[in-house]
Amino acid sequence: MFREMRRRMQQLDREEAIRILTEGSHGTLALSGDDGYPYALPISYAYFDDCLIFHSAITGHKIDSIRRSGKASFTVVERDDVVPEGYTTLYRSVIAFGRIRIIDDDAEKIRLLRILCAKYAPMNSDERRDQAIGADLHNTALLVLDIEHMTGKESKDLASRRHAHR
Repeated sequence: MFREMRRRMQQLDREEAIRILTEGSHGTLALSGDDGYPYALPISYAYFDDCLIFHSAITGHKIDSIRRSGKASFTVVERDDVVPEGYTTLYRSVIAFGRIRIIDDDAEKIRLLRILCAKYAPMNSDERRDQAIGADLHNTALLVLDIEHMTGKESKDLASRRHAHR
């Protein structure tokens, strides 16, 4: 169902792809938008238990797109160093494919929002996080992308360096 990577030498192993997803601060969520046009948006997220967690307003283009088709992809770029003299880029990225669910159960929303809050505000207390979550819970949609397929890739130059060090 999903294509295998053509340039296998550049493929990152699953553990490295998960590390990139875990450490990333934001990515691009791609959905099927209005009139069949792609709709891709930058968004913060958390990786947890082979899923990606997002929060959103309860209405809007993103929610409409998910209700129409839950199929999605999500990309995180860890490195993107332009090398002008070589007309190339040193990059590392991950793309995940799956289906997004909108979480309706308040207890589950709170559990997942705590994970998001802990990622972006680790210095805050649990009490402070719970106050922030409770203040806007009913105006917040919680989205979970269940990862069905994932690949990580790096530039040829980085892959060559990695393979040379083995």
